[in-house]
Amino acid sequence: MAFGIPFPRLRAVWTGAVLGLAACAGGHGHRPPPSADVEEAVFRDELRILASDEFEGRRPGTPGEDKSVAFLVDKFRQLGLKPGNGDSYLQQVPLAEITGGRDASFAVSGQGGALSLDYAKDMVIWTKREASESALRGSQVVFLGYGIVAPEYSWDDYAHADVHGKTVVVLTGDPGSATKDPKAFRGAAETYYGRWTYKVEEAARHGAAGVLLIHDAGSTGMPWDVVVNRWTGPQFELAAADGYAGRAAIEGWVTLAAARSMFKLAGLDYGSLVTSAARPGFNAVPLGLTADAGVHNSVRRFNSPNVVAVLPGTDHKREYVLYTAHWDHLGRQAAEAGGGIFNGAVDDASGVAGLLTLAQSFTRTRPPEDRSIAFIAFTGTEAGLLGSSYYVDHPLFALRDTVAALNLDTLHIGGPTRDVVVFGTGNSELEEYAREAAVFQGREVRPEPDPEQGQYYRSDEFSFARGGIPALYAEAGLDDSARGPQWGRQQRDDYFAHRYLTTADKYSADWDVRGTLEDLSLYYEVGNRLARSRRFPRFYPESEFRLDRHP
Repeated sequence: MAFGIPFPRLRAVWTGAVLGLAACAGGHGHRPPPSADVEEAVFRDELRILASDEFEGRRPGTPGEDKSVAFLVDKFRQLGLKPGNGDSYLQQVPLAEITGGRDASFAVSGQGGALSLDYAKDMVIWTKREASESALRGSQVVFLGYGIVAPEYSWDDYAHADVHGKTVVVLTGDPGSATKDPKAFRGAAETYYGRWTYKVEEAARHGAAGVLLIHDAGSTGMPWDVVVNRWTGPQFELAAADGYAGRAAIEGWVTLAAARSMFKLAGLDYGSLVTSAARPGFNAVPLGLTADAGVHNSVRRFNSPNVVAVLPGTDHKREYVLYTAHWDHLGRQAAEAGGGIFNGAVDDASGVAGLLTLAQSFTRTRPPEDRSIAFIAFTGTEAGLLGSSYYVDHPLFALRDTVAALNLDTLHIGGPTRDVVVFGTGNSELEEYAREAAVFQGREVRPEPDPEQGQYYRSDEFSFARGGIPALYAEAGLDDSARGPQWGRQQRDDYFAHRYLTTADKYSADWDVRGTLEDLSLYYEVGNRLARSRRFPRFYPESEFRLDRHP
């Protein structure tokens, strides 16, 4: 498939221009222009600072936010980038912060007895309603299987169920990703229907008063500790005029062990019901239990900014290539949990450091790009892609003129790899851009290692894809050049099991970032090519995000 100038030729054109300028400068006794190469020292410096204790975990609405935003604005100014929002680098995002007390309670009862679940140990519940308290009282409990309504897959778990005022219990994932059945949904690759955000919203659309997600580390890709770290304490949502009255009164997670206990209390076999839930025609199962739950909240509204800077293009400066990352993280632990800082070194100080490193490279690129390049650091990603969702609904650059979004999140930290993973494959022609850039580096694109976890739907590229903008999320795969794929798998699993969204995600000066820099170089090549092209990449015909913006 032809996509403009091939990569080797593009590199030769660009390199020749730089060398030509250097020769001319040398003839007049001047220094050559600075290199546009991705620089390790720049990446390390920005990462070390952003992941330091001084930034207090970069939580929105805290002093850590103020320091993070001031740091980014100062860096963009130093690079000579223009403000992305008129004369400001900031796009304010209206947030509601709902802080639930740790006295949250949840219990179920039936003919077989009663069961009370402990907060943080067995369950984590909250409400997205902007209210001082929210509760369930005698709410009937119904098992809804996967809780999915997907006409294109001839699937409707709500078809024969009236859940108004009831509490629904649902599995994470979808029937295909859970069973690996190639005939169900997209097989092992999870669809958006498998995401927790979809499930709680779908339950509310059907009038449910409560919705409980059964936590399964295999399908979610995260241990229970991550649920506790992410969904306790202050929770954020985009502020809404109705205070989110349309959401369920109680939302939350229960451990797999707690779910099994609930089903046992109901006299039902959990394993058999889970198997049945993956079959077409599954009907909701009332558990014969009632739920009582309550949360007490404090509510605060405030603005938290996306930080946006632009490198203006030349001939086609009103068309934009976007590089994105998220500056926010989880802040500090509660005092009773140790009070440690969630430094978020990999997630996502690494992505923001990569954003700044690429920005420097593009400011040094000669000749300048035809299209403009925007660099956006989002707020509220950890709370559910809030900053990027708000941006897509309130774009600073017209979506029709937005070429693509290239997202940097949780970068690979390690040595070079023989492979590159493109998450959410099958969506857009950006995959071909990434594939050709990888080949130019002597690497190949391979399938994502855990498609059932739906990584593409869990970061900011999803907001753009859902808004009709082709979006790329790619990084080094598992096949470490020196130690092979088994070692690479062990490193990845160890990170997600022990450091992801914990206080252990800290920067270390002895990190090997050669592979990180290789990934950033790949992203540079893809963006450079897009910024010098007249083409707009398209979604593939079979993509769920397909939208023809440029016939």
